[in-house]
Amino acid sequence: MNFPPASDIKRIRKSLDITQTELAAASGVSQSTIAKIERGRMSASYETVVRLFETLDSIGKEERRDLTAADVASDKVVTVQSTDRVHQASDLMRATGYSQLPVLKGDVPVGSISEGGIFDLLRQGTTMEQLGQTVISKVMDESYPVVADSTPISSVTSLMGSAGAVLVSRKGKIVGMITNADMLKLI
Repeated sequence: MNFPPASDIKRIRKSLDITQTELAAASGVSQSTIAKIERGRMSASYETVVRLFETLDSIGKEERRDLTAADVASDKVVTVQSTDRVHQASDLMRATGYSQLPVLKGDVPVGSISEGGIFDLLRQGTTMEQLGQTVISKVMDESYPVVADSTPISSVTSLMGSAGAVLVSRKGKIVGMITNADMLKLI
């Protein structure tokens, strides 16, 4: 088994929402040792690092069994309206660092737009100027699937194979989005 660097122990522990004390109890490594490793004040032995990563991996696998879409979804959903222009979506993608955005008509998902889709249109001969002024509804791709916030993550995983993202809803309102990057954080 390959392990990330020891400096990742804190990041992984926090992503699992467990305390140093809980990790210490589960791994048999003292809390003070974990604190020193996380602060970079101590170089742990190979055996200690292996024990900590194996424990974190085990805890992560247990949690993944019970995870729901709401647990994994990014709660800040950046969207564009179907009546916006492609240049507005492009500007928003650059500003936020996202490569894909859901397209809404009001509050209802009606499509998606991505960097890849924009580049495909450029490769097909559309000029940047023409594309920038085009209304998103004319060039958008299919909408991302929508799942309830209580949907098990195993069901979301199967949807991710055919879609670049999944939208998460609660009582009919979009409250989150899961991308491939969000799913990779679970590994």
